[in-house]
Amino acid sequence: MPTSVNPATGEAIADHTLHTAAEIDAALRDAVTAQEAWRETPLPVRTALLTRIASVLREGVDEYAQVITAEMGKPITEARAEILKSAKTLDHYAENAARYLAFEEIPSDAAESGVVFDPLGVILAIMPWNYPFWQFFRFAAPALAAGNGAILKHAANVSGSALLIQRIMEDAGTPRGLFSALIIEPSEVRGLIEDPRIAAVTLTGSTEVGAIVASQAGGALKKQVLELGGSDPFIVAADADLDAASTVAVSSRFNTTGQSCVNAKRFIVDQAVADEFVELFATKAAALVVGDPTAEDTQIGPMAREGLRLHLHDQVERTVRAGATVVLGGRVPDGPGFFYPPTILDHVPPESAAFTEETFGPVASVTRVSGMDEAIRYANDSDYGLGATLFTRDVETARRAARRIDAGAVFINGQVASDPRLPFGGIKRSGYGRELSGFGIREFVNIKTIWIGPVSDR
Repeated sequence: MPTSVNPATGEAIADHTLHTAAEIDAALRDAVTAQEAWRETPLPVRTALLTRIASVLREGVDEYAQVITAEMGKPITEARAEILKSAKTLDHYAENAARYLAFEEIPSDAAESGVVFDPLGVILAIMPWNYPFWQFFRFAAPALAAGNGAILKHAANVSGSALLIQRIMEDAGTPRGLFSALIIEPSEVRGLIEDPRIAAVTLTGSTEVGAIVASQAGGALKKQVLELGGSDPFIVAADADLDAASTVAVSSRFNTTGQSCVNAKRFIVDQAVADEFVELFATKAAALVVGDPTAEDTQIGPMAREGLRLHLHDQVERTVRAGATVVLGGRVPDGPGFFYPPTILDHVPPESAAFTEETFGPVASVTRVSGMDEAIRYANDSDYGLGATLFTRDVETARRAARRIDAGAVFINGQVASDPRLPFGGIKRSGYGRELSGFGIREFVNIKTIWIGPVSDR
């Protein structure tokens, strides 16, 4: 039985009843029936549902944010922002789905030829705990607009959020059965993936789990979109605006208490400005307010689980033993909850844990380099390839450098962030496929060629 635990106190919040095999079967059966009708529903009716869901999210933002904060420890201001970002994404697809899904004429010898975009069916969404609303709705908005149905298997520690999403969808008038949130054991996921009523799978989670899901879905010959881990580089060139770079560095590393795949994690800094950058970075990070995530002024809450905190601290200790120095933080605090202070490690060797592994928490590693070529070589020296940041005043150099960096997105003089207008996803062990924008809505459709030959007048 999954139990939600408040990471700020370590106390249990609620136990959640697992769905039975019969309930799972009924959910799949109902989803297929509902999706068959939904795909024939006019697009304006489908997009109107997205608008209603967005409205429900905005109306209940305070209630929903409290659930997120209680279950996974996100500061309440960030939790509200997550809800509102989800609503914005729903609005984006409500306004743009018709354009993204429009028939594309392709000139040929036929009287008419081109491409249409038909839904695949019922999509299984396996979602993580760090953005319990945003991760789901950034998938669901385009998937539903395209005519698909959805089954949600959420992370166990945010089961309350999963059930709340179910209620929100019902309150918005989602057709019965088109969406269901299932509370199930991890061992039951394979059965869902292999069930013929599931057409495709999307996963946001760890690289290790992604490999398992990819193997299972691949064995069943089902499409997957995988958004996995990241160890994003943040390059600071010798000519960078250090005040701006250090401000963005704090936000990039420490939002969501550092528990995001797209957080900047490896700060690769030209040695000519490294001392000044580290001083600015540490001063600003030290000013972050750590504490009760329900307080309006809190900027750093607890980590989501004790095991995550212990693993992160082990990475810090191994990196220090490898030669890094602790500039800020680096100690497990006393007291209740799973808190870990904002931590900055300097002179991090490229072979050490904080450089080669994904650090999923409020720990930043600084590695010093000589020039842009070495910075790019270090940035690419990673199993991951999700996002990357580059700060320099020379925009033309930045444009050229961005093409050389192995990542799904490179942000120049700004923070890596997902935006419904832009595609989001990674390469290498950060996964494959894209979410958001027109690219995202076309991941779970059949890109179907229609060719019509000339018709004789006789």
